Amino acid sequence: MGLDELPDAELWREYDKNPTAERKEKIVKRYLPLIKYVVSRMSVSAPTGLDYEDLLSFGVFGLLDAIDRFDISKGFSFQTFAVPRIRGSVLDELRKYDWISRTGREKLQKLNKAIEKVLQDKGKLHDEWVMKEMGVDEKMYRETLELASRSYIVSLDEVVALDDGDVNLEGILTDDEDGIAVTLEYQDDIDRITEALSQLPEREMQVVSFYYYEGLTLKEIGRILGITESRVSQIHGKAIAQLRVLVAK
Repeated sequence: MGLDELPDAELWREYDKNPTAERKEKIVKRYLPLIKYVVSRMSVSAPTGLDYEDLLSFGVFGLLDAIDRFDISKGFSFQTFAVPRIRGSVLDELRKYDWISRTGREKLQKLNKAIEKVLQDKGKLHDEWVMKEMGVDEKMYRETLELASRSYIVSLDEVVALDDGDVNLEGILTDDEDGIAVTLEYQDDIDRITEALSQLPEREMQVVSFYYYEGLTLKEIGRILGITESRVSQIHGKAIAQLRVLVAK
């Protein structure tokens, strides 16, 4: 049986025994679709001067790093280990291009402050209250929500749907010396996110659930809810902005 035909676990065992360039190339080719999956799930458009292929090439750096660091003896799947490294690689490169303009960042800060103030004063959110606090019209408000949606390009708890089932941060490998600290910190994050999620309105909770836990695209969510993809993006952006405020509190 050739290397191309070996199941994942056997291919990794062969590579672990003899990490030749040929075997590494086979592994890279096998997991290239994982890069496309991760990039497609990131709510981001390529900034000026870049295109979709550039985003994929950024992901390759993360894949190569994951291959070099993966230890099959730990008993975790490679997909679990590689996903956050691919995402992190794309993020690192995007930050170099400063893909959100200074004006965009100022809009997001204004949105977050308005949401925090409205939640503090009213205990819940209405679009009209947030717009009034921001001092913007509906068009500008919707544009800011879409920017918020695009700016949040890492999932709430790194849950991803792959062919071999859902995986999350609990399965991601950590260095032995800081594994306990990371686990405790992660559990604290989960508790805060769970509490924040419970405070979202029903429609926003639906969008978050469909996007992060069902693995649907914004377009697919729009078809289910009977609204446009742009409107789904706005709801997603509002949900994310709320969560940022609630989790920070």
